[in-house]
Amino acid sequence: MSLYQLIAQFIRLHWRQYVGAGLMLSTIALLTVLIPRRVGSVIDGLVAGRLDQTGLLQELSWLAVMGLAIYFLRVGWRTQLFAASYKLGMQLRTRLYQRLSVQGADFFQQQRTGDLMALGTNDADTIELAAGEAALAGFDGSTTFALVIGMMLLGVDWRLALAALLPFPFMALAFKHITNKIHDASRDSLERFSKLNEHVQESLAGVRTLRALGLEQRSAAQFAELAEQASAASLSSQRWEAAYEPAVGLTLTAAGLLTLSVGGYLVWQGEMSIGTLTSFSMYLGQLIWPMFAAGWVLSLLERGKAAWARLEPVLTQELSVNDDGELHSMPQGELRMTGISFHYPAQARAALSDIHIRIAPGQTLGIVGPTGSGKSSIIRLLLRQIETAQGSISWGGHALTEYRLHALRQAINWVAQEPFLFSASIADNISLGNPDASRADIERAAKLASVDEDIRRFPHAYDTLVGERGVTLSGGQKQRVAIARALLTASPLLLLDDALSAVDTQTETSILAHLAELRQEYPERSAVIVSHRLSAVVDADHIVVLREGRIVEQGRHQALLDLNGWYATQWRYQQLEASLDAA
Repeated sequence: MSLYQLIAQFIRLHWRQYVGAGLMLSTIALLTVLIPRRVGSVIDGLVAGRLDQTGLLQELSWLAVMGLAIYFLRVGWRTQLFAASYKLGMQLRTRLYQRLSVQGADFFQQQRTGDLMALGTNDADTIELAAGEAALAGFDGSTTFALVIGMMLLGVDWRLALAALLPFPFMALAFKHITNKIHDASRDSLERFSKLNEHVQESLAGVRTLRALGLEQRSAAQFAELAEQASAASLSSQRWEAAYEPAVGLTLTAAGLLTLSVGGYLVWQGEMSIGTLTSFSMYLGQLIWPMFAAGWVLSLLERGKAAWARLEPVLTQELSVNDDGELHSMPQGELRMTGISFHYPAQARAALSDIHIRIAPGQTLGIVGPTGSGKSSIIRLLLRQIETAQGSISWGGHALTEYRLHALRQAINWVAQEPFLFSASIADNISLGNPDASRADIERAAKLASVDEDIRRFPHAYDTLVGERGVTLSGGQKQRVAIARALLTASPLLLLDDALSAVDTQTETSILAHLAELRQEYPERSAVIVSHRLSAVVDADHIVVLREGRIVEQGRHQALLDLNGWYATQWRYQQLEASLDAA
């Protein structure tokens, strides 16, 4: 879809506002072209002595009324127009947000956050201007131009009109060249702004790292360079937009000279009255607005086309994970992974190969293995953040793809190794998935996650604001707040993706004991615990050991120790390490 099709579609949806604004503009244009003719008539009447004082006052009164009408009509069409065009900006931002909220992880790995933010701000604003000011300024300018030219040709003198219009084709050629330059400059300006936005977003998110490494000055220098480039690109665009004015000025000056030359000759020959020449000169002056409007409209449209060329691919890009299932109810029952094999597009080696896993309701599955063995890939497959073309995953007898994503994710509570906390209070972060939870329920969940005591040490306890991304809290506190958030909702499946990596072994033991207690309250809740520390999966009903994407060992804790393989070796090493730390 092109920008023009988008604007046409929007105008069809909001045709009442545009028709109302168009009628007001048409009335303005009509009154505007009538004023010079009336002024010319008054001048001829005064020269001929046909107009007395009373008649002159009446004519001046009519001119004043027409001027006031134009003023109020201009206020009316602007109010009507912008109320409609702002809706387009809102719709574009809503579409963008909705699209981004359902895109999979693969999409965001290919996109820059700052660029996406720029699309929802700067680019959306530019398209909004194209649908608002450009659409109506184009209508206003073209209507005024057509009426003025019509009056010049038919109402005044066609010979004088043709002479005055001789420079206009040269102006059209200049407009074409300027318009092409504006499109390129606008595209460059939007891209530069996106890079600047991305740098600011990354710098603020990683401000602690920058300070720790002493990189503040280098980051500031990079910002200054990007800001300079963005400013230069924007200035280049503005310079080309400013080029419209000289083109219009030169054209109208040449037209004025031709008008005075030809019109003066016609007056000298007695073929035209002074009032008629005055009217024609006023009409020529009224062409200033249509010419400037043409330049302004072309500029806005080219900027809008550049912005739409950036925004449309994001709005229309296919979802990395399809959401076309027909089951809206939360899945229940046994979870199976059968013959799963998966590899990431950028990697030659498979991340997972021939995985078979069964999780019965109420069971706890432990997944362990060295770094890069595929543990988190299994979690991502269960969450449908990624899809596999080989093998099948079913839950309650139905393939995961048969469930709508919202139903599937409502049935899963997931705690990542690096949990995300919002800029809200601790209580709000814990109750994110269950906003109707009471304070008592929130505090109980925090106790189960062994973070209640830490929270109460803050001056405002549960009402403490955690800052952006939970900057107020330590890594272990953030993990435990995220665990409390997961425990507050009684979903059928709990996924802990190395979610205890930032807590000490004593706290880990306490949390795992509380999870065991919860199994008595929710006997149907299954759990998958991914961990580098084997102590986290000791009590699991079943443990699988991954290595290079394959299951190399599986069974209960004692059975794996008896195998004397990787699990047993790693267990002895971690136990020795723990004893040395305790000493």
